[in-house]
Amino acid sequence: MTDGDVQSLEGSNPVQRFGMVVGLRDERRDEYVRLHQGPGVRDLLAAANIRNFSIFLHRLPDGHLYEFAYYEYHGSDYEADMARLAADPGHRAWLELCDPMQIPLPGETTWSKMEPIYFNE
Repeated sequence: MTDGDVQSLEGSNPVQRFGMVVGLRDERRDEYVRLHQGPGVRDLLAAANIRNFSIFLHRLPDGHLYEFAYYEYHGSDYEADMARLAADPGHRAWLELCDPMQIPLPGETTWSKMEPIYFNE
C-alpha cells in the first residue's frame, strides 16, 4: 500500500485519493457552476470506479478563482479505467464544454495534481 491509500470497504483493493487544482475564468463561473448542477458525467465517473468526486471553488488573494477537486478511486486498474474514461465520447464532450472555462496553472495543460500529505481516518 502506498502513502494515501487505505483499505477499501468493498474488498482488498486500496482506495487511492486524488486532489487537483485549476483556475477558472471569472466570466465563465456561473455557467460552470450551472453545468455541474446537472447530471454531468456522474455515471461515467462511477463506471470508472471514481467515488466522492467533489469540486470546491475559491478566490485566492491573487484575485483569481481556483477550483480544488478531490476524488477517490476504488478500482483495481487505475490506468485502464482512466483510458476507458478518456476514450468515452460522453466524457470527451464534457471536457470540450469544461476545459475552455478553466485556466491551467503555469506549465500545465489541465488540472494540476496535488501532493497528498494527510488523511484523517
